[in-house]
Amino acid sequence: MTDKSVVPESPAVSENDWITLLKDNARTGGFGAPPLPSPKKAKWQMRVGGPIRTAPALREGTLYVAASRGELLAIEAETGRVRWRFQTEGQIHSTPSLSGKLALIGDDAGKVYAVNGASGAKEWELATEGEVWASPVVRQGVVYIGSADGHMYAVEVATGKRRWKVDLGGRVYSTAYAAEKQIYLGCGDGKVYCLDAETGKTAWSMATGNGIDSSPAVVEDTVLIGSLDFFVYALNAKDGSVRWKYETGLGVSATPAVSGDVAVIGSKDGFLYALEVRTGKLRWKTRAGEVLVGPAVIGESVIYIQAWGLQALNPSDGKDLWHAGLGTGVQNAPVISGKTMYLTSADGDVYALE
Repeated sequence: MTDKSVVPESPAVSENDWITLLKDNARTGGFGAPPLPSPKKAKWQMRVGGPIRTAPALREGTLYVAASRGELLAIEAETGRVRWRFQTEGQIHSTPSLSGKLALIGDDAGKVYAVNGASGAKEWELATEGEVWASPVVRQGVVYIGSADGHMYAVEVATGKRRWKVDLGGRVYSTAYAAEKQIYLGCGDGKVYCLDAETGKTAWSMATGNGIDSSPAVVEDTVLIGSLDFFVYALNAKDGSVRWKYETGLGVSATPAVSGDVAVIGSKDGFLYALEVRTGKLRWKTRAGEVLVGPAVIGESVIYIQAWGLQALNPSDGKDLWHAGLGTGVQNAPVISGKTMYLTSADGDVYALE
């Protein structure tokens, strides 16, 4: 597998940083990350004092972890020492995103916070009228974020000033994909939307058979996304027309991870599917949990999935390479930096594995 087909993010993200869901705006995940052996022990392990439901983010040696109870922590990646803690008003189901000096996070009280990455001080907050489970996405100085109030918001990352707000008619748990001029996302009304990044106006929408919580990936001119109607969709990025759809055994709320012409995505039926981006043809499927809602991470000659603990799979056939009972009870993407992997757990543990 290679990453040649994946739309690059601009500006480029350091290979050791993971600034948002699946590393960067292009969802490139673990591309180039070396295959790691089955972990025997943790470099460090620390407990935050409550469950963790989301993936961490990493920049310049600091790991940002969101505890579900409503706390964002900045942790020294080398040692596990806590640098600061920031308390949110509500519980957290939003993966943090990083932009410049800021760490961005949403909470169940409907707030989006911009926190100073060095000090932990609040720079600004945005109030919505529903819980914010999506991860903020930053592109060209603008934060794009959806809320369960049915709206999509665009705000200036430097100030928190709102540029636009649009009503989409259903909850937005989907983390948007921000291209240069378009914003792609799924919505609880069952539609995939393409919005104009400058104005928020709908360029096109495509209806599926049920709500959408999956976050899209875009490969060249194809939008890949799952729906709770049991299907994975490949759409023409220009007009939303369906190129193919593939039926799984249950609803699909996971985010696709893409490498070359292969998209890997989990379903609530417990299977992980590898589908050809161009045709939708099934390469393989493998059972990786009871219910799969978290994204896989594709490294160099390996796929990592966190469901029944942490699993490493062969990308050519989906067979187990190794399995470690770490991070059980939580489904989110591990973060890989060099030869170190960071992951979180529903029991409140943060691990650094080498």
